[in-house]
Amino acid sequence: MSPNKKVALYTLGCKLNFSESSSIARMFEAEGYARVDFNDTPDVYVINTCSVTENADKKCKQLVKKALKINANAFVAIIGCYAQLKPEEIAQIYGVDMVLGASEKFKIIEHINDLEKLEETQVIASKIKEVNSFVPSYSKGDRTRSFLKIQDGCDYFCTFCTIPLARGKSRNHSIAETLKVANEVALSEAKEVVLTGVNIGDFGQGDDENFYGLIKELDTIDGIERFRISSIEPNLLSKEIIEFVAASNKFMPHFHIPLQSGSNTILKAMRRKYLKELYVDRVDTIKKEMPNACIGVDVIVGFPGETEEEFLKTYNFLNELDVSYLHVFTYSERQNTTAIKMDGVVPKEERSKRSKMLHILSDKKRRHFYEQQLGKTFDVLFESEQHDDYLNGFTSNYVKVKVPYAKVLENNILKVELNNIDIDGAVNVTVLEPVNT
Repeated sequence: MSPNKKVALYTLGCKLNFSESSSIARMFEAEGYARVDFNDTPDVYVINTCSVTENADKKCKQLVKKALKINANAFVAIIGCYAQLKPEEIAQIYGVDMVLGASEKFKIIEHINDLEKLEETQVIASKIKEVNSFVPSYSKGDRTRSFLKIQDGCDYFCTFCTIPLARGKSRNHSIAETLKVANEVALSEAKEVVLTGVNIGDFGQGDDENFYGLIKELDTIDGIERFRISSIEPNLLSKEIIEFVAASNKFMPHFHIPLQSGSNTILKAMRRKYLKELYVDRVDTIKKEMPNACIGVDVIVGFPGETEEEFLKTYNFLNELDVSYLHVFTYSERQNTTAIKMDGVVPKEERSKRSKMLHILSDKKRRHFYEQQLGKTFDVLFESEQHDDYLNGFTSNYVKVKVPYAKVLENNILKVELNNIDIDGAVNVTVLEPVNT
């Protein structure tokens, strides 16, 4: 045990990282550490890094510098995707005591023998081919929702992506084991669970169990009122999954489906496992089953070989598609990927211009989607924090709403009517039912 010792975790990147950080924090708490904020003079800093966002090294250095400014004697450990991809590079950052790879991060307590600053950075990172264990995790602390990790790794080798190199092969626990973890989450105050992973639709990897089988079982759990599917590849989003969500009271009519490009030429160069025609089919099927469903799209601009003509194919494709919002990523070169060797490099100024065009399109798409929902009634899960005397929440189909703050509304699911879109882009609502307290 470590009485009176304090630990702070800082997480960069995705929902999956947040779920893992939360589980690692609970490991420290079980050993007697108090979890504190970054600025609260911790004895240990754990920085969970990302490799998808640009400037991973720069962000990591900034955080280490900030940590040592707060406590010059703090023990600093770096984990996450960047730590697996470039452990030796991180080891050169002044003040870093330990770098842990994809498997080792879950044994961090064992690796930290004492909290003395090390003269030489300790690097413990297995080769990614040797990483084959699955460690479930979930976020805890946000009363409203929890991110539940159901899968890790990826067997797809898209030409732009380093995730398989950072997280290894696709893997998961059995449905039965996953349900045990979900039942732990059900004992928390969280009303909504977001299913997360690297490639969650690949759950089971084609064996006897699969993602469809998992969500059917999760749907029966008591104590969890809502499930959301965080992101699922279009080729793995089967018609039976869509139909199941449409019929379920717990799975929300909200899908986030990576597209990456509306040009088949670029999709092939990216080594994606579908063409745009399949994507259209999935969107059409969702809208047929759930007309008010929210559909989010990941798209990359500036991939090598994306001429003006190919970009306009993507722009026009998305403009005509019945989707609700876009997550726009500007292509950035990644070492050890196939794309970095490709011809047709798009100038960065052009990438930036295309990104702005799609961000504007996304704003228009979201506004149009919200306008379509006005005057309708939906169930809203209200958050647990107030913002400028207002309380935010999300409808079942992921419309962001706001009401004047009232503590009694916090972490409650209530029926509302959507009235009008506020200047900040959220929808003002009228709560239609009393709160059970």
